[in-house]
Amino acid sequence: MTEHHTQLTSAEIASVWNAYMNDSMSKCVLSYFFKIVEDKDIRPITELANNLSTTHLEKLIQIFQDEHLPLPTGFTNEDVNLNAPRLYTDSFILQYIAHMAKVGMIAYSGFISMCARKDLKTYFMAGLQETSDLFDKSTDVLLSKGLYIRSPYIPYPTKTDYVDSKKYLSGYSLFSKQRPLNAIEISHLYMNNLTNHIGSKLSLSFAQISPNEKIQKWMLRGRDISQKHMKIFTSTLLSNDIQSPISSDVSITNSTTPPFSDKLTMYHMGLLSAAGTGNYAMSAAASQRTDLVLNYERLSLEVAQYAKDGADIMIRNEWMEQPPTTVDKEQLTKKKTNK
Repeated sequence: MTEHHTQLTSAEIASVWNAYMNDSMSKCVLSYFFKIVEDKDIRPITELANNLSTTHLEKLIQIFQDEHLPLPTGFTNEDVNLNAPRLYTDSFILQYIAHMAKVGMIAYSGFISMCARKDLKTYFMAGLQETSDLFDKSTDVLLSKGLYIRSPYIPYPTKTDYVDSKKYLSGYSLFSKQRPLNAIEISHLYMNNLTNHIGSKLSLSFAQISPNEKIQKWMLRGRDISQKHMKIFTSTLLSNDIQSPISSDVSITNSTTPPFSDKLTMYHMGLLSAAGTGNYAMSAAASQRTDLVLNYERLSLEVAQYAKDGADIMIRNEWMEQPPTTVDKEQLTKKKTNK
């Protein structure tokens, strides 16, 4: 094992940079949630999540300083108004924390896999454990309050079986009925329904508080896309006589006072869009019916175009922070030639 202090690789720089951006955003959101939450069971979960984002930021700042890297601007106190009226219900706050903990677990797993230096692997593995613990605690409270949306139930299989025909992979047939969904396909349809539900509510709330008409329209378009995708996934489940789980619609108040800056809400929806695209790719890879695979692929393109249009808005407003980039050697050569 290499004992000397090695320079960070591009993958390691990307990991700490992304982690800082995400945690600085989370700190703003969670500090507001902690200010407004009232439920005695949900408040400790919100406090735990808020404390984690704070301690993670402190450790990441130390890494940037130790490596003499410029600290990203990220998101600061200027991006959150802690005195804004309540925008979300306590139950939605809990569902949000559980959902973002799932997103965080996937992110930390990716960071770990890209790091070679022991200190960074140790940091990200600790972050994965802490985020897993947050997910565990938040889902326990969701279950205790009857708010946890379970995946659909199916009958227990009575025997093991093997695929005996290529028709198993086909999702389309003019002459025979589609085969029933398997448990893996059902689980991904359920997961994507749930993530689109959270995204729909967040985009609607962000449209409600934004003073910018273009951002309002973009956010409402995000809500419409989420609802459209939910209908497609729900229809697929219903065609197999499987009821898609739903949750209460009580999640957003009538407040129009922004607790978050437009810069933060745009970044947040971009983050969720990226996570959604990743979910669709994973679902397409796991699904064995071709109609499902094609659905995920075409819906991914719609999300990608939506995210691209959001990025254009951020660039026009100078809100998109550029990740660390390698030197353009060709431009460097031209500058040297012109001197």
